[in-house]
Formats: sequence, C-alpha cells, structure tokens
Amino acid sequence: MLGGRYQLGANLGRGGMAQVRRARDLRLGREVAVKQLRIDLASDPTFQERFRREAQSAAGLNHPNIVAVYDTGEELDELTGVKVPYIVMELVEGHTLRELLRTGRQIQPTKAMTFTQGVLDALGYSHKAGIIHRDIKPANVMLTTEGDVKVMDFGIARAVADTSATMTQTAAVIGTAQYLSPEQARGETVDARSDIYSAGCLLYELLTGRPPFQGDSPVSVAYQHVREAPVPPSHLDPEITADMDNIVLKALAKDPADRYQTAAEMRTDIGRLLAGHEVLAKPVPATVVAPLPPLSGGDATAVMSQTQVMDDVAVTPTHKRHTGLIAFMVALAVIAVGVTSFLVWRAVSGGVEMVAVPSVIDRTPAEARQLLINAKLDVEVHSIAGADDMTKNRVINQNPPGGQQAAIGTKVVITVNTGPSMVTIPTGLKGQKYDQVVNRLKSMFTNVTAVEDPNEPVDAKANAVTSVSPAEGASVPAGTPITVFYATGKSPVPNFHGMSRTEAKAAAEDAGFTNVTFKSATSTETPDIVIAQSIPFNSVVLRTTKLELTYAVPAATPSESPSASSTP
Repeated sequence: MLGGRYQLGANLGRGGMAQVRRARDLRLGREVAVKQLRIDLASDPTFQERFRREAQSAAGLNHPNIVAVYDTGEELDELTGVKVPYIVMELVEGHTLRELLRTGRQIQPTKAMTFTQGVLDALGYSHKAGIIHRDIKPANVMLTTEGDVKVMDFGIARAVADTSATMTQTAAVIGTAQYLSPEQARGETVDARSDIYSAGCLLYELLTGRPPFQGDSPVSVAYQHVREAPVPPSHLDPEITADMDNIVLKALAKDPADRYQTAAEMRTDIGRLLAGHEVLAKPVPATVVAPLPPLSGGDATAVMSQTQVMDDVAVTPTHKRHTGLIAFMVALAVIAVGVTSFLVWRAVSGGVEMVAVPSVIDRTPAEARQLLINAKLDVEVHSIAGADDMTKNRVINQNPPGGQQAAIGTKVVITVNTGPSMVTIPTGLKGQKYDQVVNRLKSMFTNVTAVEDPNEPVDAKANAVTSVSPAEGASVPAGTPITVFYATGKSPVPNFHGMSRTEAKAAAEDAGFTNVTFKSATSTETPDIVIAQSIPFNSVVLRTTKLELTYAVPAATPSESPSASSTP
C-alpha cells in the first residue's frame, strides 16, 4: 500500500531507473500504474526535489498522446530508511515500442511514420507548455491496444539529467545514450530541438530496426552523436525512400538550426510524405561541431573522482609538537579506557563474548552465509517466491538485523527472494481467435493485452492470432506482460491507376484482395489500362472487400453513311 491509498498489484515492468506496478486507487476506485524510483537515486536529496518539481510540471499536461500523471508522493523504505518517490500514472493497456522492436518484426515504413506523428503531437503540446522531454526513446512510447501512441515519463528525464550521475554509471543511461542529441552529449543547455533529434533517432530505429549509433559504451555512442554522420536508412533497407531519408536526416542534423524547428513542422512534413506529396526536407550536409571534452587517461568518464582531486593536493606535514610526557599520558589513558570497557563488558554480558551482526541485506545467499560464519554466527535460510526485480536471488530480510550485538553462535535467519514461479506460455496459439487466446492466457498470467499486428500477413484471417510475445513455449514469471498480436483482416488498397488488368490483379492479390472485378469504359487513355477504382488508394479495408476496377477501351469508330444511288 502506498500513501494509504494505492494498493499495489502485479509488476508491469522495470528498468535501470524505476519499477512500474499495476495498482488500485482505493479512493477513486480505478486502476492506475505506479512508478517507484530506484533507492540509490531516491537517496539523493537533490534528485528528490527535482523529481518532485518536474513530476508536478508533467501532471499539468493533458493530451491524448501523453500518459497522464495523476499524483506523486513518497513512501518510506523500511529496510533503508530512505523516502522513495513515486508517480501515479494513467494505466495504459498495450506495449512499448521497445517491446515491439524486440520481437524482431519489421515495421512497415508508413506505420513507423504514423507512430512518429503521434510522438510529435505529444512533443508539440508539451513544448508549448514549456516542458522538454529530454528522453524520447522506444521504451518511453506506448502503443495502446487501439493502435494509439502515448508518450510517458515527461519530466523524469530532466530530473535524471540534472543529477550528478555520469554516463557510465547505469544501464539505464547507456540505453538513453543512443537517443541523446549532440548538445545533450556535450552537457549544454537544450531546447525543444533536442527532442526533435531524439524523435529522429526513434524514427530511424523504427524504420531500420537499429538506432543510428551503436557502441560498446555510452561515451562512444555520445561521441558518435557529436562527430559522426548516420548511415542513411535507405542503405539498410531498400524499401525506404529518398524522402524518408531526408526527413530522418534533417531531424538528425548536428546543428539544431538545421533541424526541424518545431515538432509540428516535422509532423507536417511526414504528413506530406504519407499523402504522396513532395516533402520540404532536403539532404542536410554533414557538419562537425565541437567534440566532447577529452577524457583524462583514457577513462570512461570525464568526471574526476574525489580521490584524484585529493591526490593532486600537496599535504604538508605538521611540526612535531608532542613531548615524551604527553605520549606517556596518552598511553595511560588508552589503557584506562580498555580496562574500563572490559569491566563493563563483564558486568553486562556475564562473560559471554558478543559480536556485531553483519548486515547482509542485498547480498547473495553464499555471500551472506560466509559473512555470518566469519562473524562466528549460525545461519538459517528461508526462501520466498517474491518479485522478479533487483532483489531476486538476494537477501531481503534478516533477524537479528545488521549492527545489533549478539552472542557468538546466535542463529541469524536470512530471507532470500527466489523470484516468482515460472509459467510456460502454451503453444499452438497462432491462428486461433485472439479473444479466446487472451482469456486462456489471463487464467495463467496477470498482465495480458491484445494488440493489432502492425505487420500482419496478407493471408491472415480477421481476429486470428499472428504471434505472441514472449514467444509460445517460453517459460516466464507469472507477472510478465504478455502481448497477443492479432490480424485485423484489413490491408491498404493499392494504387491501380496506370496498371494493366494483369498487373492490377497481381497487385491486388499481393495485398491480400482476391475479390476483384473489372469493367470497361471508353477513354482516350491507353487501352486495357486501369483508369479508375471503386475504393480510393491507401484506404484500409477488409481484404474480403470487393474491388471494382475500370479499364480503358477506345471509342467505337463511327460507320460510314451509304452513298446515294442514282435513279435509273
């Protein structure tokens, strides 16, 4: 229970920075999502204050493409005594773009563009409100079961960026480094155009399946953002057009002045592309800007440690001032303290030797056992099936607690979280009706959602399961989010204009349409060429829909009038 109001439920996901859980708002009687920050970040008072301030700013954002923030608060962690901040958010049924990318399924370029438009709608609104996201990436973009885009974590990124954490400290920052703007990588003040760059990185990955820059460390990735030109997406996928390249590369321009200046401007250009019009973006010449500060001694971080600083300070030895008499008196005092302590110990403990119990919380069972045995204490291990988080296979409780005095041979009971019990996803789900599959999986898992497959096969039947993530047959914790992808049975109608009847029929079949009829109409167009279609190009309709195509035939040549015969 958080704040005496939110009853925590299943784990929805976790990252390097926080853990998200489903919860029930007992006061309003609604389902919500609660994000709790990592304890090591929560212990930083500066972070707590900035996190609180930014969360309050994000709570003022009200837009259909932004995950709403309902409430914020703090909860005391009983083990560490640290107040852990949390955010209460709208519960979105669906999955993140990161989860979609991890399935390995190629996203159609038009779908990638549409998803990015939703992100840009959210950014355009937040920028007008004076809030820069600073951490646009696939993991922060949700795709609902209805196919809508929702951006989350507004303001949290700023709170992280404002702390003293370096780029080499956490896996969460390593992941974020792939979407940093050059000005972020250089530690400069950023504006809305930094989000445009990150949105360009997101679009690049949706189109190609990989971010524009990759490396062994966040520093190497950040260096590439500042110094290297990205490979054009069309070089990685021939289906990507030159106009798509231009949009992506304009967003990824090193100089903010060469990018789209607003989210609305980039969104409008994508709209031109989807409508078949020429885009305004033109190839941007590669520019080189100021590099990152040089790293001392080849170290992975440009932040000098306190030890290094202290090593550079000359220490001046003090003059010898103590006389032999003073030294002798000090020695007598030490002996007196020792004798007094011994007498007190004998009086309190009755002569039983006492030791301080080591703190073994967050240790592995083997480490904890060894520490306690070394302290001349006995060990008893209790195991519980707990959360699938950072405490898995770690000691989460001990009795007596660390720091307490105990007699030699005292039994210390440690509790180890062995993680949740594993459940195997059934096989043979593909092709079944998705609602039946969802009901079956909900009897086994706590978080199951159904999502339209953005790349459904053209021969898939409507409402049939196309795949499951994680895959069928996988053994996963019962709290793992399960996504069921299903077919809509729909496809965009091709543009048949200018095709012969044979070509048009083949194009229709390639798109999954088998109910195609033809009729003729007189026209000056080339004979047998399609000149009209019953359903407009790019309309998304059921593949069982009848398509009527009109092809050209030449006008009939008028017959000559019979000549008048002469009268005999």
